[in-house]
Amino acid sequence: MARISGVDLPKNKKVLFGLQYIFGIGPTISEEILSKAGVNPDKKVSELTDEEVAQIRATITTDYKVEGALRSEVQQNIKRLMDIGTYRGLRHRRGLPARGQRTRTNSRTRKGKRKTVAGKKKTPTKK
Repeated sequence: MARISGVDLPKNKKVLFGLQYIFGIGPTISEEILSKAGVNPDKKVSELTDEEVAQIRATITTDYKVEGALRSEVQQNIKRLMDIGTYRGLRHRRGLPARGQRTRTNSRTRKGKRKTVAGKKKTPTKK
């Protein structure tokens, strides 16, 4: 089993898709890494030799920011936005969507489970 950047890559998948299990590596970057390391993207992760795994690991560590370092950088960027009081920072602080989505309906992922508010009673009208 190949372990790169603290992530166990799935054995039965192709290397091209297995690398995408690492936070910060998507399809395009996965292709770039494999071409720089000189590894065939159609190979399965279980078929990789130790030298190929070492080449992939070296390419990732020298050229890309992944996993813990990337997560901490993203958190620092969000904290910076909140500290300087930008609109996006305020949206992050309140737990609301930060990219202009509507909130009257939807946005349940950010807002969480509905909190029901008691409705006002209608006063009876006199005739």
